[in-house]
Amino acid sequence: MTAPRIAHAGLAAKSRTAAEAAVLIRDGMTVGMSGFTGSGYPKAVPLALADRITAAHAAGDPFRVKIWTGASTGPELDGALAKADGIEYRLPYNSDPIARERINAGQMHYFDMHLSQVAPMAWQGFLGELDVAVVEVTGITANGDLIPSASVGNNKTWIDRAKSVILEVNRWQNPALEGMHDIYYGTALPPHRQPIPLVRADQRIGQPTFRCDPAKVIAVVETDAPDRNAPFSPPDATAHAIAGHLLDFLGHEVRQGRLPASLLPLQSGVGNIANAVLTGLIDAPFQDMVAYTEVIQDGMLDLLDSGKLRMASATAFSLSPQAATRLNADMGRYRDRMLLRPQEISNHPELVRRLGCIAMNGLIEADIYGNVNSTHLMGSRIQNGIGGSGDFARNAYLSIFMTPSTAKGGKISAIVPHCSHVDHINQDVQVIVTEQGLADLRGLAPRQRAEQIIARCAHPDYRPMLADYYARAMKGSFGLQSPMLPGEALAWHQRYMDTGTMRG
Repeated sequence: MTAPRIAHAGLAAKSRTAAEAAVLIRDGMTVGMSGFTGSGYPKAVPLALADRITAAHAAGDPFRVKIWTGASTGPELDGALAKADGIEYRLPYNSDPIARERINAGQMHYFDMHLSQVAPMAWQGFLGELDVAVVEVTGITANGDLIPSASVGNNKTWIDRAKSVILEVNRWQNPALEGMHDIYYGTALPPHRQPIPLVRADQRIGQPTFRCDPAKVIAVVETDAPDRNAPFSPPDATAHAIAGHLLDFLGHEVRQGRLPASLLPLQSGVGNIANAVLTGLIDAPFQDMVAYTEVIQDGMLDLLDSGKLRMASATAFSLSPQAATRLNADMGRYRDRMLLRPQEISNHPELVRRLGCIAMNGLIEADIYGNVNSTHLMGSRIQNGIGGSGDFARNAYLSIFMTPSTAKGGKISAIVPHCSHVDHINQDVQVIVTEQGLADLRGLAPRQRAEQIIARCAHPDYRPMLADYYARAMKGSFGLQSPMLPGEALAWHQRYMDTGTMRG
């Protein structure tokens, strides 16, 4: 007989339907939801809450809530609540298209912030009180401890800070997840903050479960629903070219003695370029690698299977349906080679710098001086958010940004004279890679950076335009440290918006 997922008698007695649990959330409340990159988020209660909100609006009654999460979630949460116009305020990261439209239409307040800072800010009280936590777990032990799900995110903080807790116990999540998590309870606020005792990416410093006072739990909802495991686009020729340039660079750094033969702990953003890099490492000459990152994605699973990656530490999974099936079928074996931690640990700047991570992240645009925009289109339209890239980029041993050199089918250049919005200042950007080549910017002054980025990273169709801008800026700029023509900051992208083309 299958072991019960809810082994604590007192919490089992609090079983409710999703609709009954949703009644406990009222207009104006702040709700901390689990979830990170589409894994481990509650599926039933948010849908029931969206139905309540829709009914309230139909009756002419106001009903909106503030939502805090770990990062992006799924359509049953962000999508459903945004469609119902039920989100007044959202943090810290969003990738849902419906929510994005509401944010950009000015209908939803959105606080885009570094992921490592969310839990500390919640504890410091800057974000206000947390009324309810809605957290998905895999199970509840006999003594009331909570077995985490496929993401950890900010769940520890939500459970501790919230006035009341609603649990979703999801049978779809593999029970063999138990033991994979490392929940550290040693963080504190100044002046009582102590060093976090982690010196290796594969080290355990916490416990495998969440602590939760059973008296705080006001409802337990049993579910059986999959995570939003969306398929990734397979890496194309551009992604493979970017990966090739980057792997050659890492090999060069090893030969120069600046990296060990096993590299340093890997951090990678999500997407087909990141998967191409990770998959490319299978045939690279590096052995005994480890990862200290935010998410475990398909390429990292492939690296683990190859034996090249010894251990992966993250806060969540971000897997395609095929990779999720593979993981679930062999969870017992993977459990010993993965650690899922709270995001205040997985993204902690002190730990990133101590471990010497190699940070590899994507971008929307980079300018010729090495500033990076990873969040906004045309300077004002949010795409997703900064996520954890800033946590890693500023503190990494190597800070690498990767992108195709063009977007919109070649109609727009990803390398521009000046970013329309800056998330990562040039001091935090050491390497830029496109399919055209790689620019190593370490130790270079701005004008030296411009020459490298135009020559090595820009698409050939746009190099003359960039070189022309740079030459005119050298003649007409107020100063020559970072030559600039202020009136042309958005001109490149504006031409695309007006004519549908950047060429000519």
